[in-house]
Amino acid sequence: MKHLLSSSAFLIVNKQLAKQVGLKGAVLLADLISKEEYFIANGMTDGWFFNTAKNIEEDTCLTSHQQRKAIKSLKELGIIETKVVGIPAKQHFKIIENKLLSYFNTSCEETAKLVVKKTQTINKNNNKNNNKNNNKNNISIRELKFINDVSLFDYDINLKKGFTDYWTEPTKSKTNPKMKFELCKTWSTKLRLKTWAANQKKWDKPKSNTKTMSKLDAQINEWQKAKELL
Repeated sequence: MKHLLSSSAFLIVNKQLAKQVGLKGAVLLADLISKEEYFIANGMTDGWFFNTAKNIEEDTCLTSHQQRKAIKSLKELGIIETKVVGIPAKQHFKIIENKLLSYFNTSCEETAKLVVKKTQTINKNNNKNNNKNNNKNNISIRELKFINDVSLFDYDINLKKGFTDYWTEPTKSKTNPKMKFELCKTWSTKLRLKTWAANQKKWDKPKSNTKTMSKLDAQINEWQKAKELL
């Protein structure tokens, strides 16, 4: 696992680790892993190797102060251990591989959980949008069916159009829109159309002003009587 984070030409920084210990801590760890591989190749067997602040700064551009903060963060996570030994004294490092592998496994697991959660959220939102679209499509289908049912009856086309325009008016509900005829407790298109047609005849029939006509007739009669007297 650790060799995947190192290269002779550049440093590979793990993003999840950088979020926990900062970019500088992740850079320092990548450099330490490179140094460890060098010492392993040259016979190191106990896991401890040394590196100087000067070498680290040359390889990573991290100052001594930045190195101390990064080392502290990595030690707190249990990813590395340090000790100062030798004459002259040199700081030695040991990378705790099991801890590092465990951390990566945990990070991967947490990342996977986040991906699953994000996917579930996206699917939930898509389902909501699909439900809205389905509601809209369903009411359109129901409206077409209603219009088709009305068209089967033998009535004037304008009468049927007025009938369907009135009874297919939808409610304002966005989640479960219904048309006016669907809100009726009972419904028979045949009977409703018959009533509609009968009422239409009443509405279209010219209104006669009986009182006015009667008054006019009376005036004519009076005029005729007056004419006879002359």
